[in-house]
Amino acid sequence: EEIKQGKVGSMLNVTGAEETRAFQKLALESRMKIPMIFGQDVIHGFRTTFPINLGQAASWDLEMIERSERIAAIEASAYGIQWTFAPMVDIARDPRWGRVMEGSGEDTFLGTKIGLARIKGFQGKGLGNIDAIMACAKHFAAYGAAVGGRDYNSVDMSLRQLHETYLPPFKAASEAGVATFMNSFNDINGIPATANRYILRDLLKGQWNYNGFVVSDWGSIGEMIKHGYAKDNAEAAEKAILAGSDMDMESNIYMEQLPRLVKEGKVDIKFVDDAVRRILIKKFELGLFDDPYKFSNSDRQKQQTNNLDNRKFGREFGSKSVVLLKNEKKILPLSKSTKTVALIGPFGKEAVAMHGFWSVPFKDDAQRIVTQFEGIKNQLDKNSTLLYAKGCNENDDNKSMFAEAIETAKKADVVIMTLGEGYAMSGEAKSRSNLHFSG
Repeated sequence: EEIKQGKVGSMLNVTGAEETRAFQKLALESRMKIPMIFGQDVIHGFRTTFPINLGQAASWDLEMIERSERIAAIEASAYGIQWTFAPMVDIARDPRWGRVMEGSGEDTFLGTKIGLARIKGFQGKGLGNIDAIMACAKHFAAYGAAVGGRDYNSVDMSLRQLHETYLPPFKAASEAGVATFMNSFNDINGIPATANRYILRDLLKGQWNYNGFVVSDWGSIGEMIKHGYAKDNAEAAEKAILAGSDMDMESNIYMEQLPRLVKEGKVDIKFVDDAVRRILIKKFELGLFDDPYKFSNSDRQKQQTNNLDNRKFGREFGSKSVVLLKNEKKILPLSKSTKTVALIGPFGKEAVAMHGFWSVPFKDDAQRIVTQFEGIKNQLDKNSTLLYAKGCNENDDNKSMFAEAIETAKKADVVIMTLGEGYAMSGEAKSRSNLHFSG
């Protein structure tokens, strides 16, 4: 009902040509008939899942990174998606921070180059093309410098370090024409990024002359109350819009509070007009006013449902992301004729979990994924034997499976161990107090 009333300008996590068409139809029944934008976290692939972003950075291959986002944009746009909340260009130097996996690591130069490659891949030849989606440079700013690596925590930083280390990827993204920015949850020296006039209005929209729009992170306008920076929703809305946050993601605070704030004279209507103008321009650039249903094409969706060429590229990209630390006894590459191989570890027969945090879930994932056990078995000669023992769980200290794993290893000529963090141990709100392996 709120869509018909024109109170919803965009939707998240609505995926599929038919689904987006149905919701878009409701938007066109509103008085102003303004089409909606459909957004999705397309972080490291869409139908085709690519290595997590940190793994991609280990490839040092900008062309492959750009191509992976080009494929992701083609697939996502075929499912009705016009906007991704990527790339994350935060510089991260504390490995305890869970979202390290979503970025490109600690180096400002490399992180900037990779961010530009991702933007180019997502936005293709320009918004308005059927396979181009809006990219979003996030999280503005210094999100990766949270104290203690604790997600959403405060950032205490000098202006010099901010400008030399953490802002260059964002400045480059602005200059490259990234369609949108997302502000960060954290405060910077006591001022939440969501209401930080210096970084949003003075720097981004002023000195950098950025003409896209800024979206809040999920509920970050309301989060300022918990920061102690706003006493209630009304003050949070006032501070956010005046600082330069154009779109309110999730909280509905703008919709509920801005009309009254303008009427009371606490917010000049010019700030609301500027935010609306920036968002409408992107809808025009996407071509939604010419054809609101241009991204909702079932035939295109079918073509991109299981693209074998994309999967082949994904395997190639995955091999580029692997870092070989040591091979002292020339164990690798393994011979296909190895008589007996033992695969040991909690990830050997995992399927969906191997997609990693921030992968886009689909109902047929389990059927499409080749497990490590299946992949190794497919490569071994028919006379070879592949054994398996779980050995441990991924996130507890249960040692009851150790004996079985040891006995399995004794039977093998070669042992392959699959150890590490489970996918749910990294990502948003997944910070670690230490970096030891569990299990």
